[in-house]
Amino acid sequence: MNVYRMNMPRKLIYGLVPALLLVSRQYLGASGNTNQLTIDSVEVGDNSLTPPVGGIINLGPFPKGISISFGLSDTNARADVRLRGKLEGFESEWHIGGGDMFLAIRFFNAAGNQIDQKSFPVSGESAGWDGSLNTSPLTHRREMIIVPQDAAFAWVVISSAGPPSTLGIYVVANLVMTETSDTSPPRILLESPFDHPTPFDERAMPYWQRDGTHMGMAKVVQIGEEPSIKAFAIEDEDPLAHAEWHNVKETSPRVHPGNRLVIEWNEMYSIGVSDLRSVLYPDLPAGNYRFHLVGVDLMGRPNGMDTSLKIFVPQPFWYRPWFWGASMLFIIVILSGITRYAVWHRLQKELLFLRSQRALESERLRIARDIHDDLGARVTQISMISATSLLHSDLPDKTREELSQIKQMSRELISALYETVWTVNPEYDDLDALGNYLCQMVNQICSQTHIRCRLQVADLPKSIQVSSQIRHNIAMVVKESVNNVVKHAQSSEIMLRLVFESAMLKITIQDDGQGFQLSDCRPGNGLNNMRQRMRDIGGSFLIESEPEHGTTVQLSLLISRSLTPTPVDGAGH
Repeated sequence: MNVYRMNMPRKLIYGLVPALLLVSRQYLGASGNTNQLTIDSVEVGDNSLTPPVGGIINLGPFPKGISISFGLSDTNARADVRLRGKLEGFESEWHIGGGDMFLAIRFFNAAGNQIDQKSFPVSGESAGWDGSLNTSPLTHRREMIIVPQDAAFAWVVISSAGPPSTLGIYVVANLVMTETSDTSPPRILLESPFDHPTPFDERAMPYWQRDGTHMGMAKVVQIGEEPSIKAFAIEDEDPLAHAEWHNVKETSPRVHPGNRLVIEWNEMYSIGVSDLRSVLYPDLPAGNYRFHLVGVDLMGRPNGMDTSLKIFVPQPFWYRPWFWGASMLFIIVILSGITRYAVWHRLQKELLFLRSQRALESERLRIARDIHDDLGARVTQISMISATSLLHSDLPDKTREELSQIKQMSRELISALYETVWTVNPEYDDLDALGNYLCQMVNQICSQTHIRCRLQVADLPKSIQVSSQIRHNIAMVVKESVNNVVKHAQSSEIMLRLVFESAMLKITIQDDGQGFQLSDCRPGNGLNNMRQRMRDIGGSFLIESEPEHGTTVQLSLLISRSLTPTPVDGAGH
């Protein structure tokens, strides 16, 4: 008997029956007597965990491959129960299983054999579905397919013949199939029998028929309100069967290969499965979650069965505040230890260096004293003896000439020994001593040649150490420059300027001699040696000269170390 052809009182009575059944199911589910849901186990990888009753299950940090298994406590429960689960706090959509229904176009050849089928499946719930045929909105669909070769007839099929466990409802309204081509106007091949202006009578549907293993699930339903319309529906409540609507084969519309079929319809649906028994999650971040499991009826409305499980995924210990505090303390201790060791090791190296420097300077001081006290005294004695011998009037000229040479050589040797002592003696390893020595040396050379000497020397700090190598090379370059002036410049005046600014020592030797053209100067050992000496100690050598405008030699050296000279035992004696 069709519910849509009943009179008003009987329709009201039959409408109350599903509501009473729903209330009874909700009551029984809430009281725990039957159809109760259970969460059986939670598997994390290869480990199976038993959910505690009323407690929280701890999955441990970084869980992988989480499977939550559930079911009905009553093994004799109705098979048309749909379950859906959702992990609240992690996802917003329900897991409803993989069931689907479909609308399809089947093509047959002239012999009546099926040659092709184009399906348009639906699953889940349509947009805006609220569990009611009266208030849920329809969704419009439009599909186009090309009629295949050898096709002569077409069927429109509305079916639940998807996965065997599919449950739910699929409603199709306002169905129209049109054939179009490039050479002829559109032609309506098939349309819903409910869309005619004449009153609908299901007994007068010669072009449509029910089919399937459970044909009673193919129904005509009334949807919407004010006005309501009738539509095809598949109410699949049997997980072991299916139902479908399709047009009658004998009156199927004829189609032409290569033409276009345009199928338009409106639909609403709520589809699930009867065998959803587990939900899988590849991994879960740290947090608190609640797995919510509910049962729903054929229309997707809660049936009163409900359970949940609290799930906790802890933060790994290295994310917790105490670990970071302990780690920071450990790092501070390690860094402090490393720093203390580095400082101690550096101090040990500096102490060892200072000891070696002290020993080296002590040895240099000893050598300087030996040269001064021994060799210097002997050479001085030679010079005095040769000078005394020259006072004898009866000396032959040959002897007198040789004694004069010995005297001169002795004086030159004494001067060379003085330079060597000054170079070796660590007492003069500072900038002030270097300036004093250069002034004395230049003044002595000028006094022997009757050339005027002008000295412009700024205050040079004693705290700036200068190694013996640097002092020796600078002294040799200055001496060579002054000697070149004496020999070649025909100068009347030599000016020596020493300036120390911003760790840069600048020494200038300038004369007022005849000068020369640098491009005409033949390369010789003198200039090359001076330039090489300055390069060896990291300095620069620059010479400027013009004919009749004198010559200027400029030496520059960056002295980066500023240290107080290390006292040497016995210095100053």
